[in-house]
Amino acid sequence: MQSKKTLFRSRGLPYLLLAPQLAITIVFFLWPAGQAMWQSFLRQDAFGFSTQFVGLENYLALFQDPSYLNSFKVTAVFSVSVAAVSMGAGLLFAACVDRVLRANRAYTTLLVWPYAVAPAVAGVLWWFMFNPTIGIVSYALRQLGYDWNHATHATDAMILVVLAASWKQISYNFLFFVAGLQAIPASLREAAAIDGAGPMKRFWSVVFPLLSPTTFFLLVINITYTMFDTFAVIDAATAGGPAQATNILVYKVYQDGFVGMNMGASAAQSVVLMGIVIALTVIQFRYIERRVEY
Repeated sequence: MQSKKTLFRSRGLPYLLLAPQLAITIVFFLWPAGQAMWQSFLRQDAFGFSTQFVGLENYLALFQDPSYLNSFKVTAVFSVSVAAVSMGAGLLFAACVDRVLRANRAYTTLLVWPYAVAPAVAGVLWWFMFNPTIGIVSYALRQLGYDWNHATHATDAMILVVLAASWKQISYNFLFFVAGLQAIPASLREAAAIDGAGPMKRFWSVVFPLLSPTTFFLLVINITYTMFDTFAVIDAATAGGPAQATNILVYKVYQDGFVGMNMGASAAQSVVLMGIVIALTVIQFRYIERRVEY
């Protein structure tokens, strides 16, 4: 019986191999996180001339601020919408590719292209298409009787950022769903077909349950994506407006810290955001993973 355990001749070699990853984690995650936690207990002059330790005052002020509480609601709507749209579309496209026998490579390549687009470029692209004055989509909507204007209508602005952020993420979800579908043995579907199950019945009764590990992994990744990686999309498409309608938590951290120069409040928001993501990840692995069949 072969053992999978790896033996190193030198005791220092495993630590040497881990050193680059540990260094990156310390420099780019632990150290900034520690700095943010310490700064959240301080009140600093905008120009850095004075610093005062204020304890939990920054946190107390945050949860008495209506605009910050509004950002929670906006972030929840945005995260759930982006995860639902991007994962639903990714699964639909993957199921189509799985059934296509010819030209599936060309189809896959075309679907993967949006993932190579930078988030800021994606935001600008969708901003142009939906621009109330020059956008081709807004023009088409006006011909259908809908006066689209994401600069003044909160719902239109939310739809725009959800579409832009989802379009960026669909390719990522698509690739994982395709890999998951192709790993399912064809004999299972053939057995269900012999038993008289139609295509939809086979998909929901046989294929989709076997995709649950992939779906769970993508759910965690998509929630993290909406919390941190959509900053550029929001900034390019709506800049958090109109009237804070698309001002998600990560964008408010930037606005308060780098625009308003309120470093203490911005640091406290960073810590709260990090705590929310950690809590959501723990909840997902603690409770939702129980429904996942490996």
